[in-house]
Amino acid sequence: MYSPRTRHVPALLAALLCTAPLAAVADWTPEKNVEIVVAGGPGGGTDQLGRVIQSAITQHKLLDVNTVVLNKGGGNGAEAFLEMKLAKGDANKLVIGTNNVYLLPLVAKLGYQWTDLTPVAAVAEDDFILWTYQGSPWKDAAAFKADLAKNAANMRVGGSQSKDVDQTLSLLLGQQAGAKITYIPFKSGSEASTQLAGKHIAANFNNPAESVSQWRGGQVVPLCVFSQARMGYTQKVTETQSWADVPTCKELGLGIDQYRFPRTVFLPGGVTDEQRAFYVELLRKVSQTPEFKTYVERSALAPTFLSGDELVSYIEKDRERVIPVFKQAGWLRE
Repeated sequence: MYSPRTRHVPALLAALLCTAPLAAVADWTPEKNVEIVVAGGPGGGTDQLGRVIQSAITQHKLLDVNTVVLNKGGGNGAEAFLEMKLAKGDANKLVIGTNNVYLLPLVAKLGYQWTDLTPVAAVAEDDFILWTYQGSPWKDAAAFKADLAKNAANMRVGGSQSKDVDQTLSLLLGQQAGAKITYIPFKSGSEASTQLAGKHIAANFNNPAESVSQWRGGQVVPLCVFSQARMGYTQKVTETQSWADVPTCKELGLGIDQYRFPRTVFLPGGVTDEQRAFYVELLRKVSQTPEFKTYVERSALAPTFLSGDELVSYIEKDRERVIPVFKQAGWLRE
C-alpha cells in the first residue's frame, strides 16, 4: 500500500520530499543514463507502466541522468529477462515485467532463473475479471460455473497467450467446475476482448484496463473479479456501473478467492545492496506522484508497493501456488 510516512508532514515539505533528487538521500546514484527495459511490446500494459515510470521520473526530476525505455518483448518477455542476466552488475538497467519474470522458467528452458536477477519492487497489482459478452445466457458467474459443469465443450474461454495467467485461471476454474475447459490463446488481452465482443468465445479472463472500452461500449459484461474484496473504484464506467459494482468471484461461489499478478521491477544480478536500495526509494517516490496514481486509477489496478523480504516472500508464495497447477497440466519443465 502507499506509504503513510508523510501523513503528518506539512503539505509543502511533503511535496519537497516527493520531488527531491535522490542524490540527497543516498550515496550511490547512477552516473549514466538508466535503461528501462520493458518485457513486452509497445502499447501493452507493461509498456504503459514503463513509460509512466519514465514520465514521473522526468517530470519530478527524480534523477540527475536521463532515462530511456526499450521494448524487449520476445518470448513473452523472456528476451528482456535474459538480457538482464547477461548484464550482471550493471546498475544502470531496470526491467519492467509481471509475474512472468519468475513463472516463465517453470514452463520453458530459457537460460535464466528469477534468482539470477535482483528484485527491486512490485509497484501495483492487476485484478483479473471473468468477462462474458453482452446478451449471454449467464446472468452471473454462478450461472456460468453451473453451465460449465454441464456444457464445457461448447463454452470456449479465451485469454492472452498460453501457459500464462489467463490459462492458469482457466485450469483453476475447470478444477472448481469439474470440467475440462477449452482455452483459446490470443496474442494479447486486447485481442481476447475483441473476440469476446464479437461472440466468438463464451468468456475470457482479462484485467480491467484491457476490456474497459468494450464494457463502456456495451459489448462485454464483467461477471466477477478474482479478489478477496470488491474493487474500490466507485466512479461510473458505464451509465449504471462502476468497478466497485462488480461482485467478487468468491461471493458467487466460484471457489477461487483471489488471483492477481504483480507489476514488478528487477535489476540485474550482482548489484550492491546500496544500488538496490536506491531504486527501491526511487520507485517509492514514483508511486507517490500524481501521474502514477492517475495511472493506477485509470487502469483499475490494486495499489500495492512491495520490496525487500516482503517481495521475495510474495514471489515464493506465488510460485508455490501455481507449481501444482502447472504440474497437473503437464506444463512444468523437469
